[in-house]
Amino acid sequence: MERDSVAVAFVREALEGVRARGGDADGLLRAAGIDPGLLASDGGRVSASAFGRLWLGVAEALDDEFFGQDSGRMKVGSFATLCHLCIHARTLETALIRACRLLNLLLDDVQVRLEVVGDFAQVTVRDRGVAPRVFAHETLFILLQGLISWLVDRRVVMLRAHFAYPAPAWADEYPRIYARDIVFNRAPTCFRFAADDLRAPVVQTERTAREFLRGAPANFIVKYRNPRSLAAHVRRALKHGPRGFALGFEDFAAELALSPSTLRRRLDAEGTSFRLIKDGLRRDLAIRLLRQSSRGIPDIAAALGFAEPSAFHRAFQKWTGTSPGAFRDRRDTAALV
Repeated sequence: MERDSVAVAFVREALEGVRARGGDADGLLRAAGIDPGLLASDGGRVSASAFGRLWLGVAEALDDEFFGQDSGRMKVGSFATLCHLCIHARTLETALIRACRLLNLLLDDVQVRLEVVGDFAQVTVRDRGVAPRVFAHETLFILLQGLISWLVDRRVVMLRAHFAYPAPAWADEYPRIYARDIVFNRAPTCFRFAADDLRAPVVQTERTAREFLRGAPANFIVKYRNPRSLAAHVRRALKHGPRGFALGFEDFAAELALSPSTLRRRLDAEGTSFRLIKDGLRRDLAIRLLRQSSRGIPDIAAALGFAEPSAFHRAFQKWTGTSPGAFRDRRDTAALV
């Protein structure tokens, strides 16, 4: 099972630049292992690895790692250059200053800047004489947030994010991908984290940069994951532990010899919660089982730790906007790749 998934809305956006230039969008989807018919389903999702393959395919087709979202271009290799430039900084603050300078040389329509406001650091994105392009802002955030956490080898928690445009139809995805607290229609676009994080040392090297780039961008599309984090331990316990999804929050805290309040606080410091982790894993496994197996819906509900099929129906409706039965009926076009 994939560690996480991406809403089909992001797939559509990633292909806009290709379609505008008359490119073969369906061919790129198939090369990434994504059924083009999936784009017709608002409830569809693709795995992070499939979206990563599409990201690379679109970048190669356009010779632009920014998906044709700017008058300038981020030619293929720009993000690798950015990573290698940043690893020679001593602190995250210096690395981010360098990253902003390079991005401002590469891109014409946006200006990226690091600012410190009281106890918070924030990266702002200001548009230069053009209306905010939703996917341009989304893509910059994904790139920069992934870079920030990788440089210091831990997830830097994004506390708040403002977006200079109205909430898109897929706004429910934003808290999971970008920050805990999301505000739309507030310029400039920015994301905020603790200023103390700027003093964190950059720990990556040329060798680890090569390893990171081999897995990019799939390894940070949703959120940077540290395999040694407590959140990663929760995922392993839910996926592979003897109790599976029946494992409860307090029981897991007891297994770690932690109080529930301590466990909650430590997960919160990593920008997540037991419920968010559990729901994400349940959602992705449910989509996979509905698409790739003939198991009955009550059986799937039980395997995911739901006491009643009706509870699974309600949860699935919230995750995808459709019922498990309706999803299965059109699973050839609405499924997790």
